[in-house]
Amino acid sequence: MNSIGTALRLTLFGESHGELVGAVLDGLPAGMQVDVSQIAFEIGMRKPAPLIGTARREEDDVRIASGIKDGHLTGTPLLFLLPNTDVRSASYAETQFVPRPGHADYTAYVKYKGHSDFRGGGQFSGRMTAPVVAAGAVARQFLKGKGIRVAAHVVRIEDVDDSGEYEFDTVEKERFSNDIRCIGSDAAGRMRDAILRARNEGDSVGGIIRCIAVGIPPGLGEPFFDTVEGELSKMIFSIPAVKGIEFGSGFEGSGWRGSRNNDPFSYSAAEGKVVTLSNNSGGINGGITNGMPLVFRTAFKPTSSIARKQKSIDLRTFEEKELTVRGRHDPCIVPRAVIVVEAACCLTLADLYLRSGLD
Repeated sequence: MNSIGTALRLTLFGESHGELVGAVLDGLPAGMQVDVSQIAFEIGMRKPAPLIGTARREEDDVRIASGIKDGHLTGTPLLFLLPNTDVRSASYAETQFVPRPGHADYTAYVKYKGHSDFRGGGQFSGRMTAPVVAAGAVARQFLKGKGIRVAAHVVRIEDVDDSGEYEFDTVEKERFSNDIRCIGSDAAGRMRDAILRARNEGDSVGGIIRCIAVGIPPGLGEPFFDTVEGELSKMIFSIPAVKGIEFGSGFEGSGWRGSRNNDPFSYSAAEGKVVTLSNNSGGINGGITNGMPLVFRTAFKPTSSIARKQKSIDLRTFEEKELTVRGRHDPCIVPRAVIVVEAACCLTLADLYLRSGLD
């Protein structure tokens, strides 16, 4: 299905090389003030950077066709429209029947019986994240009114790590200071070099994004099945190229003992609330927020569309084919995905907050 959320419902539509892409967002309270310039700013943070991104240049002038009047929400669904203005569909003629390894060309061909829009990857393109960012920008403003803030940053590209332990305020302030969206300047330079090497070799690289949310009250989450981890994971996995997610100590913590992984409880008189002395749980216990920062990491695979020759088949004859992908593609989508991960987190937290009945 193309919709997600319970109290806050997001629906996507459009294709990469169709007339437009867009979203419907329903469930935010009437009267909420919206800064439209913030929506434009966040969409701008998704645009590709020179050299390390695709040469496709979309204007991304989002039109909000419903749900807002005089800077306030009216209570009807928000409708976001983003025209596709820079498409070159001829580059994809071969992939209609010769699927790109690693991409959704084959699975879409099977599921939709050959009728899916294959141009630019259709609905499986990263282009579909543009309306997600637009909707997420509004959800972020809702969360801001509740004292909740979200920020993400790149911590790995290929085998280059940014090993710094950055607090939320630093991430929020510095995450857009360079085109890699990496806090450590030295690591950012080495990550950029890794992306450029891959591009020059007709290849691609993946990476990891770390996301933090602070100011979340304890009690969000709807066990048994609509846990915070479960709802976030479902939303995050809708982002093209995501292959993994972990919360808190994650997979590393699976190799620890409980005495190390457990987070001792304490009471902060200064903050007037229960806290934990460590945060290996990533701010979640039993699928419910505990009031500590929510922390998760998301793994992105290398971009599927690469200029190197690869083996494939012709789906009409099942004969083996050699495919060289043409067109304009990102050698690494991880830097552009930072704002997308933030948007996904904002939308999920806003939905969980509205479901909680805290107001």
